[in-house]
Amino acid sequence: MEGTRGGGIADGEAMEPEGQKGSVEKRPEAREKWANKTEFLLSMAGEIIGLGNVWRFPYLCYKNGGGVFFIPYFIFLFFCGIPIFFLETALGQYTSEGGITAWRKICPMFEGVGVASQVIVIYLNIYYIVVLAWALFYLFNSFWSTLPWTSCDNYWNTGVVYCTIHRMLRVANSGSLGTVNADLAMCLLLAWVICYFCIFKGVKTTGKVVYFTATFPYLMLFILFIRGVTLPGAATGITYYLYPDISKLSNPDVWRDAGTQVFFSYAVCQGVLTALSSYNKYNNDCYKSVTSCINVLSTSIFAGFVVFSILGFMAHQLGLPMEDLASSGPGLAFIAYPRALSLLPGPQFWSVLFFFMVLLLGLDSQVWFLATALTDLFPGVLRKRRELLVLLIAVICFLLGLPFITKGGFHLFTVMDTYGPSGTNLLFIACFETIVVAWVYGANRFYDNIEDMIGYAPFPVLKYCWLFITPLICAVSSHFVSSTFSLFSNSDRFVPDWSYNLAPLLTVIPMVCIPIFLFISLGRVSETHQSSNPSVHHLVMHSSHLS
Repeated sequence: MEGTRGGGIADGEAMEPEGQKGSVEKRPEAREKWANKTEFLLSMAGEIIGLGNVWRFPYLCYKNGGGVFFIPYFIFLFFCGIPIFFLETALGQYTSEGGITAWRKICPMFEGVGVASQVIVIYLNIYYIVVLAWALFYLFNSFWSTLPWTSCDNYWNTGVVYCTIHRMLRVANSGSLGTVNADLAMCLLLAWVICYFCIFKGVKTTGKVVYFTATFPYLMLFILFIRGVTLPGAATGITYYLYPDISKLSNPDVWRDAGTQVFFSYAVCQGVLTALSSYNKYNNDCYKSVTSCINVLSTSIFAGFVVFSILGFMAHQLGLPMEDLASSGPGLAFIAYPRALSLLPGPQFWSVLFFFMVLLLGLDSQVWFLATALTDLFPGVLRKRRELLVLLIAVICFLLGLPFITKGGFHLFTVMDTYGPSGTNLLFIACFETIVVAWVYGANRFYDNIEDMIGYAPFPVLKYCWLFITPLICAVSSHFVSSTFSLFSNSDRFVPDWSYNLAPLLTVIPMVCIPIFLFISLGRVSETHQSSNPSVHHLVMHSSHLS
């Protein structure tokens, strides 16, 4: 059995390639570890239970045939989501490395797989935190005696911005971004300050913060659920949410939405799971962590009852059809749902509750995972300066996030959200992850490594998923995603001209990282071949062996 038995990996020693011997001794500080298993599980749950469960899954379920949507969703879950989830978790724990160096250590030629995932993390760092700024803005305005989004008599309502769109979004049908909104900039700054103090000490602070941020949203969802199902019209909304439409199964868009939602929900192909599990002790039973996936599934379904019971009440009160109210993304969280809550008795209380929940759901910042990847790339330089590195990343991402809170920033947000961490990118990375582990590194070898860690062999079906099923499904699905998905399919929506150039660029950047770093690796091997004249095959395979 390959690998070093005992606890060598936990100290960062057993995975050192031949060319890097002695590098561990040069590291000024030992790598941190979770204080206990609970911190790891809560951190993972906090990362994969996010806004997508509240503002995306319920709408997709309603849109794609109600209860019928569960069929393709479960297929992608069991044959793609869970196998890749466990693969990344086991990889991080076995290597004790972040999202880039973990791939370098098992197969240096495909270090670009890790780089591609970090590009996705950078996208999320730049634009996803804007959602927290919006949540803070709404949270502060929820304390007004009259909620600002309930009337059209406010000073900001003009003929350009319709009264149904709250002034926070400030959507302008203009080709330029315009000026930065100062109040939203302050909210964005506050969001980054909160994120920084949650993660700047690494697992020392994150492991404690998640006890609250990962559990309290469940309580608030439960409170909103109890209130929602007791309202008139709630049954109508839930029926729209779950009513099965078998004919939808023949639509490839339904399968596309199911696949991409699974990848979004489980935070795979972003280096997140690898980074989180890299702080585990070597003998931690990471196989049991897949049970947290079930929590995500139940949370998504449960959130659908919360959302559509409230929307059903809104339809009942306003006499509108559900089709006019059901929406996804920011339109649900910051337009439809606030309007629905404003119809309840004591709307300020319910609004505060909802937007505080949104804040907590989005609080698990990607900065920590990017910082982990960078410190593992340059441990001697950055590990002692981790707090400064996190601060630098936060400042840069804050500045890069300012265009998203301009007059035309919502258009930029939509393009980034659709084409940055897109289904095409995630499926492409997932396909390479499984191929590299199963066919280049070796599925049997990786299984032996896992058994060495946890003391028993995992369910064997996972190995065959990595070998055949998962890459096949990802390859086919990525074809459907790239050929059918378009942000600009709605012709009556204003789309700035620059969006047509930015969208394909966002999609291409992560994917080209894999071949670029493959050629770089081959170039290094060629240089080594010329200097020492061993066979190229020997060098490539030897560099991926464990010490």
